[in-house]
Amino acid sequence: MMLERWQGQVVAVFRIVVGFLFATHGAAALFGVLGVKQVEALTWPSWWAAAIQGIAGALVMVGFGTRWAALLCSGSMAYAYFTVHQVDGLLPVENGGEKAALFAFAFLLIAVLGNGGWALESSLSSRKREPVAAGE
Repeated sequence: MMLERWQGQVVAVFRIVVGFLFATHGAAALFGVLGVKQVEALTWPSWWAAAIQGIAGALVMVGFGTRWAALLCSGSMAYAYFTVHQVDGLLPVENGGEKAALFAFAFLLIAVLGNGGWALESSLSSRKREPVAAGE
């Protein structure tokens, strides 16, 4: 199929955008910027969730340790959905958990699919495999 030709690039764009959105959300909460109230340092679970969002989201965005970082992001959003949102209703539309559910499944997809193209991890591993010329 013609679209399969662009699969690596589309996965990369998806990874970059989702990682950026997640990292931005976490940074906003950690630093109290972009109209988001700053979370108190080291409070459970809000500060830890924001730290995961900021750090792991950035790792996913740049494509470094992507599968593990995405799995951590997915799990943190599943935890948020079931502990924060699920208590207010069964369905995401009634409990306000649409973003948490979408992020959980988006990061699960990234964890399974991997980096796609344009990943820092790929660039670093290809440098390690380059042969060193004699005399260098």
